[in-house]
Amino acid sequence: MTQTEMLLNVHSNSPKIQLGCNDNDTQNSNNTVNPFKTFWMAGFECADHLNAFGHRVDLINETGHLRFVGDDYKRLSLFGIKTVREGIRWSFAEQSPYRYNFTEVEQLIIAAKENNIQQIWDLCHFGFPDDLTPLHPMFARRFAALCSAFVLFFRRINPSGVLIITPINEVSFLSWLGGDVRGTAPYCIRQGWEVKYHLMKAYIEGIEAIRQIDSAVRILTTEPLVNIVPPLNADPNQFAEAVRLNEDQFQVTDMLSGRICPELKGKPEYLDILGYNYYYNNQWIIGTGDVLPWRNETNDERFLPLSKLLSVVYQRYKRPIVLSETSHPREDRPLWIKMLADECAAVLSSGLPFFGVCWYPMIDRPDWDNTNIWHESGLWDGASTPDEIRRILHKPSAAAFMNAQARLKAAFSLI
Repeated sequence: MTQTEMLLNVHSNSPKIQLGCNDNDTQNSNNTVNPFKTFWMAGFECADHLNAFGHRVDLINETGHLRFVGDDYKRLSLFGIKTVREGIRWSFAEQSPYRYNFTEVEQLIIAAKENNIQQIWDLCHFGFPDDLTPLHPMFARRFAALCSAFVLFFRRINPSGVLIITPINEVSFLSWLGGDVRGTAPYCIRQGWEVKYHLMKAYIEGIEAIRQIDSAVRILTTEPLVNIVPPLNADPNQFAEAVRLNEDQFQVTDMLSGRICPELKGKPEYLDILGYNYYYNNQWIIGTGDVLPWRNETNDERFLPLSKLLSVVYQRYKRPIVLSETSHPREDRPLWIKMLADECAAVLSSGLPFFGVCWYPMIDRPDWDNTNIWHESGLWDGASTPDEIRRILHKPSAAAFMNAQARLKAAFSLI
């Protein structure tokens, strides 16, 4: 048995994998209904956190998306995309404790209605108000109040239709960034678990607040999907460490389901649609920082295809899945898109409830810590100055994206 097969076998036999529900519960719940208008989705960068230097990030304005949202939505017609990910920017919406200004959010909602666009809403995309961190004793209460306020506000504008919310984006990543490497507030080291625990307390209380107002709201989790492997010829300790780290990536969804930390009051039904964020550097070797090359031209047996990783998480939770973020910088974008088409076809052919793929960001974004550097990872390249906002279609990526759409539509009748 290879190292990879042994890792997968450990995962598949772990007693933590099975949730407190059975197949009949899953089949009878509403989470098997695909709520998305289109299989292909577009994400618009909305990060608003404090960066490594303590400066507030505001990428929805840095990219010009707030100013030109109507035009950005119209551009999506090139690809037939009608579903997008957006964020409310908590640090801007809550101007003082429990006092909200959703004027800019309303601007996005109106643009969506005018362009027949469905929006998925991140309520916390890494950022929170200046007077809060996840370790603040009032963090969960303030977040739950924000959740209530947003749902009430949204339903006044849009009283019917499906509302899909991601309470907190990438809890695992945010916990590491702020709790272990001082990349954002609370700027801690070796406090990742503590930050994660308090973020999940807020997450669960937020869902409770949302469902008290509107029980039909769909919840989309968005967590990193990773594969952490031992070095070649690993010793037993290295192998055990790789297994532990791979298991740790499921702490957030295990807390949300109530499988671990039951005092947080997670429930299996809080696992609704499972979104996973996957990029070219999401598979790496422990202890080295070395990334497994995603093209895997050397046929490294430790590298797992995206379809296999998605299958593992589906078997763990038996919930519908979405690739909630994916993209690649610069010239390899078309090759990444072709890989996506291959892997999506494999997932769909297997019969898993696979609801969609979100290219994130659709419009290119600057770096958090150096906004003069743009990642060149969108289907539209762009850069903004006080006098100019640019949207330059990356034609090789656009052609590859259209080919991927046509291939899956022909095979699986996807829209």
